Amino acid sequence: MAQSPNRHQLFWDDALLILTMAVLAGCGLIYEYLLSHYAGRVLGVMESTIYTMIGLMIVSMGLGAFAARNIKCAFNGFVWLEVTIALLGSTAILIIGGLIAITQLMPQLIADLFALPPDATPKGGIFKQLSYIAFKSPYFFGFLLGFFIGMEIPLIARIREIIHQKHLQHNLGTIYGADYVGAGIGAAFWVLLLLSIDISKASAITAGLNLAAGSFFIARYWQYLKWRKTLVSLHIVLGLAMVVIFHVGNQWLNQMNNLLYMDKVVYSAKTRYQQLTFTERKMGLEQGNVVNFYLNGRLQFSSADEEIYHSYLVTPVLAASARHENILIIGGGDGLALRDILKWQPKHVTLIDLDGELLDIFTHPAGLLPDRLTKELQALNEQSLNDERVNIIKGDAFLEIDKLLSSGQNFDAIIVDLPDPSHPDLNKLYSVNFYARLKQLLAGDGLMGIQSTSPYHAKETFISIGKTVKAAGFNHSQQYHDNVPSFGEWGWTIASKMGASPKTRLERITKLPVEHQWLTLDMIKAAFIFPNHFFEQQDEIGVNYLGSHTIYQLHQSAWRDQQGLNN
Repeated sequence: MAQSPNRHQLFWDDALLILTMAVLAGCGLIYEYLLSHYAGRVLGVMESTIYTMIGLMIVSMGLGAFAARNIKCAFNGFVWLEVTIALLGSTAILIIGGLIAITQLMPQLIADLFALPPDATPKGGIFKQLSYIAFKSPYFFGFLLGFFIGMEIPLIARIREIIHQKHLQHNLGTIYGADYVGAGIGAAFWVLLLLSIDISKASAITAGLNLAAGSFFIARYWQYLKWRKTLVSLHIVLGLAMVVIFHVGNQWLNQMNNLLYMDKVVYSAKTRYQQLTFTERKMGLEQGNVVNFYLNGRLQFSSADEEIYHSYLVTPVLAASARHENILIIGGGDGLALRDILKWQPKHVTLIDLDGELLDIFTHPAGLLPDRLTKELQALNEQSLNDERVNIIKGDAFLEIDKLLSSGQNFDAIIVDLPDPSHPDLNKLYSVNFYARLKQLLAGDGLMGIQSTSPYHAKETFISIGKTVKAAGFNHSQQYHDNVPSFGEWGWTIASKMGASPKTRLERITKLPVEHQWLTLDMIKAAFIFPNHFFEQQDEIGVNYLGSHTIYQLHQSAWRDQQGLNN
């Protein structure tokens, strides 16, 4: 009879240990995702960063598993381990943000201190090296976290055998089974909940689970532990720190990120898909303010010159189209391209954008944004998204266009106003498959216009977009360019389904049907002229088929060259 309670206690001890392993496995996977996700946004090379981070952490976990053999007391080692992981997991991203901000700000501080002119701001040498180290710091923290996470399985396996007081034949199988199941649950938890909240809150919640595991061990295995009061005190202090990080960590992170922008950040928010940032530059009472909008740290438009970009995107397409009654816009959730399209008096416009939260901000900014920013955005897009002729579809354009095809929709013109292909998910929207389905939606005499990145900074990407459109079955695919001060040299692609080429159609026009206060017909015609030999290597540049990632890889390589990351 005396053994029965012991068996009962042994059962519950074992169950709690296995459950703890499953929870910690989920935490470990979430830490991988957190660091990969943040590092991808910071470095701008999302796909390679994620794969590198996960691979690095797996290797470091293996090294941690080897190192766990050197821990004499598994109980003490485990509790100290969870404290360490919680501390690193909750603060790593905050430290990374601070390091990047400081190294980016330091050259300007020195320039201001010594009254150096803008062209003499120190950016090379040690400043470049410090910036490089700061941008690579996510990998350092990823290695550390992976190393300590790798110790968890060996320690829990030893603890189970100590409790059972014998060698367990299927010990590792049981622990690894809990680890795999827990990792799967952690992945689901990340996708369903943590991906949609602030990254600092997600890290605080995850670190809290590590502290909970350590607290359970302190309470249950008190007799095995040394430095008990110290461990209890550390858990209390770190627990309070988790609460602080949960509530103000994102504010700190935003302040650090805001240091990277030249102008004052007036609003910043994270949607499920991207980080939104608005900055404002005061230009005086007569000139008004300049509003800049960034996605994941990359400029999307500046109120100072967005008119140039959007007029080139919209005007050539509609000027050369036979009709303007039914227009389709892919992207363009800011409503600026739509604003220009509505000047052509269409009967109906369909706009498809993935990010519903972004659409809400530009459609109904009042109550979501500061009052002054609300007024500035409403004046900028002229509240085009609220026009009764506009049908807004919140969804993935890659899937939504199939619904339009099924319903027999047909459009006189199509405008594709998407961000640059800086993420694998965007690459599919620059593919032959996508353009071919858009071609089916286009009227026989209609035209399609596409934002096509910079022909100067990303020349091969620009050319590949034109070739991909042509490979999708368009009769003519032509490209044009001009300077947009905020972006530099920028390019667009225009394509016709059949009949005369877009350029030929524009040459037949003697006057723009809708007069523009800046853009002229002669400027449009001149934009089709490129420097000598610009296209001479186009035969060597690939077409972006679905799954090939050609355009994404070309764009990433160009971006890394521009940032000096390929050196």
